[in-house]
Amino acid sequence: MTPFERPAHTIGKLDGDAAGRLIAGAADVALVLDDDGVIQDIAFGSDTLGRDTYEAWRGKPWVQTVTVESRPKVEALLRDLGGDAMPRWRHVNHPLPDGPDLPLLYSTMPLRTDARGTRTPTGRTIAFGRDLRPNAALQQRLVVAQQTMERDYWRMRHMETRYRSLFQVVSEAVLILDATTLRLEEANPAAEKMFGDGLRRPGWSALDGFDPTHVDALRELLARVRATGRAGRLRARLAAGQEEHVVAVSLFRQENSVHFLVRVHDAQHEDVATHSERPSLVDVVERAPDGFVVTDPDGRVLTANRAFMDLAQAATEEQLRGQSLDRWLGRTGVDLSVLLTNLRQLGSVRLFATSMRGELGSSTEVEISAVSVADGNPPCLGFTVRDVGRRLIHDKRSIRDVPRSVGQMTELVGRVPLRDIVRDTTDLIEQLCIEAALELTRDNRASAAEMLGLSRQSLYVKLRRFGLGDLASHPDD
Repeated sequence: MTPFERPAHTIGKLDGDAAGRLIAGAADVALVLDDDGVIQDIAFGSDTLGRDTYEAWRGKPWVQTVTVESRPKVEALLRDLGGDAMPRWRHVNHPLPDGPDLPLLYSTMPLRTDARGTRTPTGRTIAFGRDLRPNAALQQRLVVAQQTMERDYWRMRHMETRYRSLFQVVSEAVLILDATTLRLEEANPAAEKMFGDGLRRPGWSALDGFDPTHVDALRELLARVRATGRAGRLRARLAAGQEEHVVAVSLFRQENSVHFLVRVHDAQHEDVATHSERPSLVDVVERAPDGFVVTDPDGRVLTANRAFMDLAQAATEEQLRGQSLDRWLGRTGVDLSVLLTNLRQLGSVRLFATSMRGELGSSTEVEISAVSVADGNPPCLGFTVRDVGRRLIHDKRSIRDVPRSVGQMTELVGRVPLRDIVRDTTDLIEQLCIEAALELTRDNRASAAEMLGLSRQSLYVKLRRFGLGDLASHPDD
């Protein structure tokens, strides 16, 4: 602490009130102590401290208001008052009855009565306290952040270890390339064995490892994957061999750079896997209880399973093939357009609510999930159609079931025309208002009509329309 050079000249003499306000504003808590260390007065410079709790300190020895481990610090602060050394700050904790301890940073200063700084026998001591709770909260957040960073660091280390192990033992050749220069960044042992010693040659490019007749197709594939972000594949021969290999390319980002993940494996192995697995997959799709249909990118049917033919009421698949899917969807010209737009933008659609119209006039409420296979040979779209008619039976609302929220109202969109939604909602509100008026007037039709601003004749028409009241028992009210 560095005191003022000329406080008597610059500040002047202060009376007790001015000095008290100055002391209270200089600290969060200020204690006035007598020679025995008993608290004579308390001032608060912070509104975050509840006065009711700390008023009980008045008249008690300071050392009795702190926790056991803080008492030696308080005794040291009181003991060092007579020396010429600069006052020290010590961390002291006060126990609170309804929460954690209150941490305060204290420094003490005796009140001087003469220019030489001699302390009189009846002098007082001021203990300045600073609230450490904001610092403690900040330190706690720092500790939590450090622990989180350390956990993330070790998690990343474990992930990297697993990645390295998998990268080394996988039998498929894997290359990681810079997406801009196509320079090799990493290769696993299977790739080194497939491409030979030239793989480690400085400046080796992925295009150098393939037959020149396939380089243009491979370059086009890489450019398409980088532009669209969607994985792609092709068949190509290596520069040192005549066997065809399948080259699968996908894109990933790491920090600010873009990379290709290139996987190369023997085409014969893929053919074996395809022939061994595909028949079972086709059988499952064909026998699935949900409709499944494959179309071209424009929505024209290529193939469909038995369940979809039942929904469309078609006898054979030939009746469906080449027809637009829009022919059977509920809102002609709308539903298929929405599905195709979302598939082009997002690649997939989930739980799209609509209806299916059969060739013989039936209508079924359905949910459609769809996916786009843009890199297929040929590109196609797949639609799964699920019959939800029985589920919706329990959800159908009578005229009294007014939607209570925007979410419930939007559930009707696409299933009920807008004019019907508006009409039913208007009728329901009108019916509820009439019922409320009759209840308030104790079934007095004349008073109810006056309350609603209707003529009695109009009220009777609406009562008959909604089937309200016993009109025969109240012919004239």
